Amino acid sequence: MPNILIGDDDEELTQLLQEYLHNHGIHCDCVHDGAAVIQRLKAVAHDDSAYDLLVLDIMMPKIDGLSVLRQLPNISDIPVIMLTAKSEEIDRIIGLELGADDYITKPCNPRELLARINAVIKRTNTTTSEHTPLPESRLHLDQNQRVCEIDGVALQVTGTEFDLLVALLKQKGEVVSKAWLSENVLQRELQPFDRSLDVHVSRLRKKLQPFHDEPIKAVRGKGYQLVL
Repeated sequence: MPNILIGDDDEELTQLLQEYLHNHGIHCDCVHDGAAVIQRLKAVAHDDSAYDLLVLDIMMPKIDGLSVLRQLPNISDIPVIMLTAKSEEIDRIIGLELGADDYITKPCNPRELLARINAVIKRTNTTTSEHTPLPESRLHLDQNQRVCEIDGVALQVTGTEFDLLVALLKQKGEVVSKAWLSENVLQRELQPFDRSLDVHVSRLRKKLQPFHDEPIKAVRGKGYQLVL
């Protein structure tokens, strides 16, 4: 049974989500401020009971969600789905830039959240036998351990960034449409004005640029091309 942590100060909402997710085979713990999120993740960092995923509200007391995201790389490599209000577009963008894997807007539809949770966990738990061999490249992506190296140098990437690299490397040299990447990596239809994919690609570019001036090329009106 997947084990997730929800950080949200809305206790009524978290109780509803906890019951719904439990009924669909997901164990869920809930805490109600950012400090408690950090404390809980530190407590299980080297434990068999470590969480598979964090659902994190942006607006929380003591320590807000964005501050939690800034501290997270020093604590855990856990995948993160943000909970944000529809009016908080800038917070969503900042959250993605800080390494969140996905977001869902509030008021939160439990069914949609369940689908996002299952999609992220499925990506991170794919077995070796399900992996398609990747073409030779300066990039080495270990799909079992989900480790990324370029020219033998380890590269720290989020789960979503890793999946984007796999998708682009499988079609190396070809232009991969934004719509396809959104549906197959982010598990959502591409919506007008949704910058999630662009933010993830921008983060990847910055990490790869020490090795190549233009590692991922944007082709206007078409999509992205991996040129490493």
